[in-house]
Amino acid sequence: MKKNYVILAIETSLDETCAAVTIDEKIISNVVSSQIDLHKKWGGVVPVIAKRAHEERIDSVIKEALKQAKIQLKRHAEFSSASHRFRIKSGMTRKVQDDNELFYLIDAIAVTLGPGQALALEVGIKKAKEIALTFKKPLLTVSHMEGHLLSSFAKNSKAKGSKIDIDSRLRGNDRKPFSLLGLLISGGHTQLVLVKAIGDYELLGETLDDAVGEAFDKVAKLLDLGYPGGPIIERLAKEGDEYAFNLPIPMKGRKDLTFSYSGLKTAVRYLVDDVKKEHKFNRQTICDIAASFQRVATASLIDRLKRAVIINKPKGLLLGGGVISNVYVRNKIRSSMKTFNLPVYIPYSKKLFTDNAGMIGVAAYFKAQRGEFVSDVSSVDRKPNLNFTDNPC
Repeated sequence: MKKNYVILAIETSLDETCAAVTIDEKIISNVVSSQIDLHKKWGGVVPVIAKRAHEERIDSVIKEALKQAKIQLKRHAEFSSASHRFRIKSGMTRKVQDDNELFYLIDAIAVTLGPGQALALEVGIKKAKEIALTFKKPLLTVSHMEGHLLSSFAKNSKAKGSKIDIDSRLRGNDRKPFSLLGLLISGGHTQLVLVKAIGDYELLGETLDDAVGEAFDKVAKLLDLGYPGGPIIERLAKEGDEYAFNLPIPMKGRKDLTFSYSGLKTAVRYLVDDVKKEHKFNRQTICDIAASFQRVATASLIDRLKRAVIINKPKGLLLGGGVISNVYVRNKIRSSMKTFNLPVYIPYSKKLFTDNAGMIGVAAYFKAQRGEFVSDVSSVDRKPNLNFTDNPC
């Protein structure tokens, strides 16, 4: 695999229309068009609305990602090299100006295959196939969760990122044992993953019902706080007493590595019903419930995480997914890992915590290194229930 491998990545797994241009592990442009305002009044993502919004926005988002990358083309040697290769190959001596010509600077197209919402995935996949076939570019299909897992490996356009080292062992080129533990926490997933090498993963445990991010949303709804719930729960929790209510810590002490949040959600529902009956459902009580829920939900994550560390003895922890945007959760996890002297890695930018195409481009680059390109572009189809350890090729 040559250096300066340029990828146009597309991500439409749920309610964010995303496109990015990456060069190796570096994210050159990363455009996200959020649909939150469209789904707020429904209290969650409506698939048909999401699909229509993706269709309306996908072309402009891709165009903007290419436009931003074009600006970087003048600033970075990697893109200058790519531009030079194209001009020599095509006989061009003028600067790249036409939008379509920018596609020729791309070495490959990458797209999220799953998991995700079927109608949303369909839009990104259709567009990626269209571009790959039109401009005769190889296609890479990526697991959305692998994108989150590897987001800590991403670097910015100046090659700066987290201090994680992608050495030969982690790339899978050495037989010496080396592993990282990944904790992926989002609205749709709560998973513990053992990274034996990039591309070689073992799913250690996942939620049996609600994901932790989903639980934040549902508790916010119980408290009449609106959607999405995570940010407002975190904000109100700062004003509350996290020990005001003695909620149960899910799965505490269990020997396996599974998660569960439906029971905690139910406990909060009963609690809300009780305080309403007692006419104590006021702002301070809401803040106290938010704080108590946040404490217990995080304690459950840490309980499962500590057990995974003891069993697997990893060399570091990768955090990924939208819930790591929560500073309380992030700090509690960092603090708990100090006991094991275990480094905790997070993406260099908050923009990489939530859904984005930059992380898809980085994951795709590692797949390209392994030669995992799609053999038949026209046959590629969405996989909404893609398992983490499945190869999305």
